[in-house]
Amino acid sequence: MRAALAQIAPLLGNLDGNLQMHKKMIQSAIRSGCDLVAFPELSLTGYLLQDLVPEIALHPDKDARLRELLKLSRRIAIAVGLVEESEDHRFYNTALFLAQGRILHRHRKVYLPTYGMFDEAREFSPGEGFSAFSTPLGKFGILICEDAWHPSSAYLLARDGADYLLVLSSGPSRGVGSGRELFSTSSWTDLCRVTARFQTVFVAYVNRVGVEDGMHFSGASFLADPFGEVTHRARELQETLLLTTLSRTRLRRARTQFPLLRDERPDLVLKELGRITGWDRKLRQAPGETRGRAQRPEIVLARGRLG
Repeated sequence: MRAALAQIAPLLGNLDGNLQMHKKMIQSAIRSGCDLVAFPELSLTGYLLQDLVPEIALHPDKDARLRELLKLSRRIAIAVGLVEESEDHRFYNTALFLAQGRILHRHRKVYLPTYGMFDEAREFSPGEGFSAFSTPLGKFGILICEDAWHPSSAYLLARDGADYLLVLSSGPSRGVGSGRELFSTSSWTDLCRVTARFQTVFVAYVNRVGVEDGMHFSGASFLADPFGEVTHRARELQETLLLTTLSRTRLRRARTQFPLLRDERPDLVLKELGRITGWDRKLRQAPGETRGRAQRPEIVLARGRLG
């Protein structure tokens, strides 16, 4: 599989301008013979939206402005980020996976950062779970930025059968490391390499560039293979289309040498999480009241099909 990571600088609140930018990158990926093109978090809207959230939100199943992307998805699979409005008028930081002219999957960001320079919980509702999904290219999972910093997120997707994880990010530039690389870049590299190796999956990290209201985004998108090796990387701070190759043979070799998925004990994880959170006791005491009210610590337990 050939995949393109579209390291772009979205225009804040300018959906039409961003759609044109997306189409240009998609056409370039098609000409390069790619099977998939992935864009950063909130790529259709920009990141620091604040009061613009209700104005820029889309109903993905109804909005005619997505028709051109859906049409292009008949030629290449596309992962994009946007603000989704639900039927009950809640707003989500959402990623869509488009293929074969339709929406194959949507992921609503679960973990909304509310520390440092981030205040996403003020604008968005949190998603309620993680699930892998089948595509013509294989089985995928999607994480949106902060999701990736919680180890259970990738664990759940790997246990659900994902071979490829897409991490869509609006990661700001922060600090300077020991060399010439930004500290934020090396942190993301370390995180995704460990995730890829421990879960024996490909991890494609696609980050944006540009500046919004004084916040600078670093780019440096990359692909980590199932051995935890970075095989392709884009430069920091520059718009570019990073072309990558994901080898099924490489995936097989990693899982043969390190059969971590085979040897994992999800039944043990469920049991111990139930003890730690007290969820097992709650289920025994009032199963009718607690089921369906999963909070963030219980997402793992709520996914009862991990076995």
